[in-house]
Amino acid sequence: SSGITAEYGKQWYQRRVRGKNKSLAAIFKSKSVLELLTKNYNIFCSLNNTPVPEDFDIKRTLDEIFQSNEMGETRSRTMSNDQLLKLLESFNSRGIHFSS
Repeated sequence: SSGITAEYGKQWYQRRVRGKNKSLAAIFKSKSVLELLTKNYNIFCSLNNTPVPEDFDIKRTLDEIFQSNEMGETRSRTMSNDQLLKLLESFNSRGIHFSS
């Protein structure tokens, strides 16, 4: 376990994403967020003694997560808590975790 809880993910989301009028896909594809998620993914893999796949692409992973949840065009400020938790679970199941 990485020690990162759903509550922390929710707090991260509230600080960085909630309240913006952009789509989730647009927010998560900003340079700073992509760099942070890639860094966190690399740390997660290292802590779990898992090699980072050579073809790992955070943008592709995000696209797959948003498509599977039908949330890429969702506006962050309109999401319910249930939608947020579902999205966080999808991120976590793909090894994407949140910290700052």
